[in-house]
Amino acid sequence: MRSLKSVHISNPETFKKQLLLWSQKFEEIVWLDSNNYKHKYASYDAVMAVDAFTSIQTDYYDAFEQLKTYQSSTKDWVFGYLSYDLKNDVEDLVSRNFDGLQFPELCFFQPKKLFFLKGNTLEVHYLNVVSDEIEDDLKEIDNIDGCHSEQSRSVSDDIKIKLRIHKDEYFEKVNTMLSHIHRGDIYEANFCQEFYAENTTIHPLEIYNNLNQISNPPFATFLRLYDKYLLSASPERYIKKEGHKITSQPIKGTAKRSLNKDEDDELKKALFEDVKERSENIMIVDLVRNDLSKTATKGSVNVEELCKVYSFDQVHQMISTVTSQIDETTHPVDVIKTTFPMGSMTGAPKISAMKIIEALEATKRGLYSGAVGYFTPENDFDFNVVIRSILYNDTEKYVSYSVGGAITAKSDPLKEYEECLLKAKAMREVLEH
Repeated sequence: MRSLKSVHISNPETFKKQLLLWSQKFEEIVWLDSNNYKHKYASYDAVMAVDAFTSIQTDYYDAFEQLKTYQSSTKDWVFGYLSYDLKNDVEDLVSRNFDGLQFPELCFFQPKKLFFLKGNTLEVHYLNVVSDEIEDDLKEIDNIDGCHSEQSRSVSDDIKIKLRIHKDEYFEKVNTMLSHIHRGDIYEANFCQEFYAENTTIHPLEIYNNLNQISNPPFATFLRLYDKYLLSASPERYIKKEGHKITSQPIKGTAKRSLNKDEDDELKKALFEDVKERSENIMIVDLVRNDLSKTATKGSVNVEELCKVYSFDQVHQMISTVTSQIDETTHPVDVIKTTFPMGSMTGAPKISAMKIIEALEATKRGLYSGAVGYFTPENDFDFNVVIRSILYNDTEKYVSYSVGGAITAKSDPLKEYEECLLKAKAMREVLEH
């Protein structure tokens, strides 16, 4: 079904730039880059999938069953995304908030051309219908000057970022959420707000490159599906399946970085010892354990790491790692369906949190706080969490990024607001130059 070729790459960083530039002529692109972030759960340094041979696109209704059918019948690599609003397929929920982006709620495709980079080895997997193009494509990629990006479109010079929820209204909404917590409706909920710009033209690849450069995250994504773009600097893995093992790595707990090493170490230590941040993380770990238990073999759910602090270019983050085992007969899509949306972006208890989130937020989340990733022909998968991301609808000329934070009984609305601005900093910088 696919023709394979292995190639030695002498300079992987240059090659990545060339490959990304080359991909821009396609209407379906998924680029996943770990930015050489060394962690034991990584499969590849970077993956590129382009040019759909088959695809599926749908709204939330019966979406997971449709995905199951598509993934089972394709029996090949499929790449794409799950939007947060697929919650309405899993539970009796609705999404009625404003949606300026208009992304389909689920979209996957079977790429004709696939590139896997690990160290200095590139593996090329082309469907047999296009296998005669491998050599020409590799020559073309090699001849691209990686220093120059394609500046074919006129770009809006002065991007005016607006807030969907203003500061006073944000405080009001957080206080409403706190009253739900004090009443016992929920323990924790992730409350998000949107920043946006209308009538705006951006250069997606340039914005992605700039965002990636200042963040260097382990789950960076450039996604294009026709006129819709995701430019993501995500630090978070949602879920991975390798053989019978399932791994989920929720993030809860954020602290800023300092250029002064001693001060930076202090900030990291303070995050690790912060009672509020730890309780946020542990609540979500409990939720993830519960979600994984729905498909796990008996007694196999295990917390491999609890509240470990990892450092990224922009922030320190507290990450836990929860694993489980599933048996041979469990369908990979069922593992996703029973854990979606990820607990780190909802709250606990999950359904109550999602209802309260829907009532208080002003924007339909869409792909933000959804997931991007792939299924392999062997029924494995790997998906990130779509955070620290810019979303763009080229037809509507609408640019958006959202940020959120976990609200718990100990939350101070002002501190939560400041944490949102810290998370939004990189996106704002690259859009406003």
